[in-house]
Amino acid sequence: MNFNCASNSHATQVEAGTLEMTDRHPCYSFKAHRTYARMHLPVAPRCNISCNYCNRKYDCVNESRPGVTSEVLTPEAARDKYLLVRDKVANLSVVGIAGPGDALANWGSVSRTIKLIKEVDREVIFCLSTNGLRLPDYAREIVQLGVKHVTVTVNCIEPDTGSLIYKHVNYQGRVYRGAAGAAILLQNQQKGIEFLARQGVLVKINIVMVKGINDERIPEVVRLVKGLGAFITNIMPLVPAPGSAFENFAPTDVAELNRMRDICGQDMRQMRHCKQCRADAIGLLDEDRSREFSTAGKKLNTNCGGCGQEQKVAMGGVR
Repeated sequence: MNFNCASNSHATQVEAGTLEMTDRHPCYSFKAHRTYARMHLPVAPRCNISCNYCNRKYDCVNESRPGVTSEVLTPEAARDKYLLVRDKVANLSVVGIAGPGDALANWGSVSRTIKLIKEVDREVIFCLSTNGLRLPDYAREIVQLGVKHVTVTVNCIEPDTGSLIYKHVNYQGRVYRGAAGAAILLQNQQKGIEFLARQGVLVKINIVMVKGINDERIPEVVRLVKGLGAFITNIMPLVPAPGSAFENFAPTDVAELNRMRDICGQDMRQMRHCKQCRADAIGLLDEDRSREFSTAGKKLNTNCGGCGQEQKVAMGGVR
C-alpha cells in the first residue's frame, strides 16, 4: 500500500484480506485511484440532518459534488446498472453508496442493494458514506454484511461548533436544532466509529474545512478520531453550493487546505486525492463517466439559469 502519509497503529489490528482490498480502493489508496474504478449507486435519497454547506435539490452536468445525482435507483435497478457498468468499465473494484442523502437514513434500500449485488458478484468491495447519526443502530448490521470500508463525515467535536454547521438533526422522530442536535450527532458518530474500528472496519473520516467555522479545530478532530480507531482522514475544501446557507462563503484556500493536511498528517494518514464525487459517479476518480450510463440525464433538461443544463431530481427527507 502507498498512502504517502503517517501511519496509524490501528492498521495492525485489521485483517490482511481487508488491507488487500484497500489496495484496490481508490478512495483509500493513492496508488489505486489511477488504476481502479468505483461506482456510486444513488439508492439513498433521504437525509436525516441538514448541513449548511449542502443543497441536494439539483443536478447539473457541469457540477460534481456530494449530494448530486441524475437519478435515484431502486435496489433492483442498482443491481442491473452495476452489471451493465461492470462489463464496460475496466478494473471496477468498488461499489459505493454515498447518497444523495444518507446511507443509514435509507438502510432498507441500502442493505437490500448490497445483498442483491453480492448474489451476482462476491468479489466487489462495498463502501458506505454516512453522517453517522444512525451508526449505533446499524453498525452491527454493516459488519454482518461484510462491509469493510465506511466513511463518516465528522466536521467538529464540540456541539457549539456543530450548531454553526448543522441546521437541524432529525433523530428518532424528533427534530433537534442548534447545539442540542449537534450533540446527538457527534455522540453517535464517535460511538459508531469506535465500534466499527474494533470490528476491523476501515473507517475514513471526511472533514469539510470551513474558514472561520471549524478550521482552527480540525487537528483536534483528527486526534480524536485517531483515538477511536479511524484509519485515514480526508480534509476537504468547502464547495459553496448554490442555495445552501454557505453559498456566499469563499471556497477553502488550497494553500491553507494543504497546510492543514500537513499538520494533521503528523498524527495520521491523510487522503489528498479526493474529488468530492457525485452520488452517481462512475469510473476513475479523475474520469467520471456517470453521464454515459445515466438514463435520467437523457430525458430531463430544464434551464437552471446558470449553465443551462440543470436537472431537478426529487429528493425525500429533511433538509
